[in-house]
Amino acid sequence: MGCLVSTPKDACGNRRWPTNIGELAVFVPGLRVPKSVDFSSALSDILPKPLVERLSALRMRIVAMVAQEASKATKQRRKTTTKHGGSSFSELLQLLEDYLSVLLGLVGEGSQLKDKVQFLWVNQEDDAEETVMVNAWYEALSVLQLMAMVCLSEANTLLLPKTINDGYQTKLSEESKRTSIDIFLKAAGYLDCAIQHVLPQIPPTVRRDLPVDLAEGVLRALLMQALGQCVDIQLGMAIDSPKATLAVKRRLACEMVKYWDEAQENITPLSLVSISDGWAEKHRLFVKWKYLEAKAAAYYYHGLILDEGNTKKSHSMAVAALQAADEFLKESKKASESFNATLPTSRNPPLSGSMKYLSEKIPKDALSKLRINRDLYSQERILETAPTLPDFALALKPDEYHLPQLDPLWSSEDINLSKT
Repeated sequence: MGCLVSTPKDACGNRRWPTNIGELAVFVPGLRVPKSVDFSSALSDILPKPLVERLSALRMRIVAMVAQEASKATKQRRKTTTKHGGSSFSELLQLLEDYLSVLLGLVGEGSQLKDKVQFLWVNQEDDAEETVMVNAWYEALSVLQLMAMVCLSEANTLLLPKTINDGYQTKLSEESKRTSIDIFLKAAGYLDCAIQHVLPQIPPTVRRDLPVDLAEGVLRALLMQALGQCVDIQLGMAIDSPKATLAVKRRLACEMVKYWDEAQENITPLSLVSISDGWAEKHRLFVKWKYLEAKAAAYYYHGLILDEGNTKKSHSMAVAALQAADEFLKESKKASESFNATLPTSRNPPLSGSMKYLSEKIPKDALSKLRINRDLYSQERILETAPTLPDFALALKPDEYHLPQLDPLWSSEDINLSKT
């Protein structure tokens, strides 16, 4: 069974979402908010009372917690000292995992229960504000996507500089960076599990009715985004390390290009056919912005390595690469402005990590090399003659995540899963 109810957004397009979401280091397409579900009327004649009560209680707690988190996430951030929400982050993830372990009993082998309950969620990127589906795999997919979004939201909190009362902004700690990498990899693991093990369980006829938020292309784009932002942090740490060679930095930057390129390939077609403004367009612009930044970084380090050669050709290619880096950096700034201007509006945090360094170095080094080698290079041929970037195998992989074991309640009673 597919989509039963689809409520379109209101005429002004705001759908009760905020107009300004403050500073963003990580774009989170928003938490898909679950609404109340009546498990009792659908399952009370089929399942033991303790199981039905367990499902209801867990989901009710999720509804309350997600509504609270969504409210906090959509309020404009103020410049005050804050502590990241590690405890609520962990609590919500554990709650969702506990719910999954009970929910998966509805889709066990031979079970006829997967099409018994109507699951209602509020969408953010889709034209339809709400989607109701009578399919327990749809619910599992929604939960995994939510787990990933909770992780991205926590990573965003960790990567925003904290401001103390006198207005001084603290520098991001190494601990925050490393913790963020772990969280990004965890988010990627949830998304990979959703794509590989849950989405294929949903019949094609039902998959066509899934909201854009859960489309395979968007899930893959988010997975690549998580990995791309991991590499961005790694590059920033390499820049700060005196032991990291140019070759190491170039490899990281080139890998980052591939992650963001794949994210862009997955999300662009969906954006074009679904929504031309709002959250989905903002998501597309974020991916474009980060892809252009990655290209700027990759061409910069490739140019520096080419410049170490002793031939006229290598120097010419180095100039072309550095000029390409400068052009991509300029384009990335335009994409950043478009991203922040798209509703809900946002703003960039103070530059940090790799881009704090590169935004200063790229224009300066590109101009310097162009002046030295002016007779070798023409401004009009910047991108035409830019050398091909090296192709490195991608090193980062999502954390492996397995769907949880069934809750013990499923084995404590004599349950006939084939009962209709």
